[in-house]
Amino acid sequence: MTFDKKIFIDQIGVEERIARFNTRSIKKASKIQGLRLALQMIDLTTLEGKDTPQKVRQMCYKAQHLADHLQEIPNVAAVCVYPNHVKTAKQALAGSTIKIASVATAFPSGNSSLKIKLQDTRLAIENGADEVDMVISRGSFLEGEYNRVFDEIASIKSACEKQARLKVILETGELGSLENVRKASDIAILAGADFIKTSTGKIQPAATMPVTLVMLDAIKDYYESSGKMVGMKPAGGISTAKSALQYLVMLYETLGEAWMSNEWFRFGASSLANDIIMQLGKEQLGVYYSKDYISID
Repeated sequence: MTFDKKIFIDQIGVEERIARFNTRSIKKASKIQGLRLALQMIDLTTLEGKDTPQKVRQMCYKAQHLADHLQEIPNVAAVCVYPNHVKTAKQALAGSTIKIASVATAFPSGNSSLKIKLQDTRLAIENGADEVDMVISRGSFLEGEYNRVFDEIASIKSACEKQARLKVILETGELGSLENVRKASDIAILAGADFIKTSTGKIQPAATMPVTLVMLDAIKDYYESSGKMVGMKPAGGISTAKSALQYLVMLYETLGEAWMSNEWFRFGASSLANDIIMQLGKEQLGVYYSKDYISID
């Protein structure tokens, strides 16, 4: 398979489309519905060197009790942890519908051998992960070794078999251009990604609306040519309810109703959950409560 075809992205056109998305007027009822939907699309995440079993258990508790004092607040979609913490998360979430995602493949750098990446992936799945978030080899991509990137993704997808869905992280902040974002999206999709994901959250810039729109367009083009749906996950830097609603407007107007669920769209943004809960609390209780009322982790 060859990926050497030149790609051109109209950056001004992308920015003009985003400006239109961001000026959409959202009525109160639609806003509340959108916030509830956004909350259901969040992957709560802890991916630090200082992670402990207790920290993971605390995050899992938060995932299940985000707003017990409010009425009809949905759960988040998933929690995301390192492979060695998957068992802890699985125990903490027993009986819950919340998914367990695990990063793998030498996250966040991706600088390791395919053998190690496959071992990392299998460990996550054996420990009970429902989803695997892998990173592509950006160095290989930037060297033009597109088939190597494709083959690695396809190998990780094969290791997931039917046990776990695969999210492929492009780390768009290191790719250098929207054209590269589109090419990396196409490679990931054709290699079997169930989701394509912007970022690890460790590199800036992380998720941006221009990058996400280019990735959504890649998903749209693939769907129109194949009839197969692929999910999308912007991750990193999305921290406000207002931003989440803007992303959902962009999602709806680019891909349509079929993608408006956590089966096909996720936010990788733990702090976003806190702001959404505050906004929904304001709608139900009539006042904002302190940000300290909700745990950070």
